[in-house]
Amino acid sequence: MIKRSAPGYPMIIEQIGRFAPLFVEDNSKIYDLGCSLGAVSNALRHSIRAENVEIIAIDNSEPMIEKATQFFRLQDQVHDGLIPINLQKADITQIDFSPASIVVLNLTLQFIEPSERLKLLSKIRKSLLPTGALFLSEKTYFQDPQEQAVLDDMHLAFKRANGYSELEIAQKREAIENVMRIDSFEIHKERLHQAGYTRVYQWFQ
Repeated sequence: MIKRSAPGYPMIIEQIGRFAPLFVEDNSKIYDLGCSLGAVSNALRHSIRAENVEIIAIDNSEPMIEKATQFFRLQDQVHDGLIPINLQKADITQIDFSPASIVVLNLTLQFIEPSERLKLLSKIRKSLLPTGALFLSEKTYFQDPQEQAVLDDMHLAFKRANGYSELEIAQKREAIENVMRIDSFEIHKERLHQAGYTRVYQWFQ
């Protein structure tokens, strides 16, 4: 579903896996927060070759964790030497982080209450090793209303081209209207600086 509604989603997953080895350290944790079915964790497992590293993949949906567990169990039967993965059902705002070299929030922060976002990002920043990195992917809005309107139309065209009907588009919009609260890139950048991140780079839009 998300491939049909989020432009560039497969590329985001692929590139997180490709960039991760630049930052991962031996003897550290990797967190996939809001892991869903484990697409990011899967990309990380196939790209990272560090020693004594574990992926901790967390989601608050029991069905998601169960399906991801089945997937990775089957994967371990056909692949040797992949990084171990620890799947957990939990609220990511309530967990305590171990020292981490990589943390991923892939289309996850936008579902966290805005009042909780700075606190979560600060906790993650304190857990990151000096050479570590946070990968943050989010839907954003644009400050210029005309620019936003044009891009909204382009996004609707993308969904229609991927088989969504007008009814499905309307139902999806209604379903997430009061659940997904998006910010502008400028707000994200300012919040990240407040949380202690010294360098914030936008690598894909």
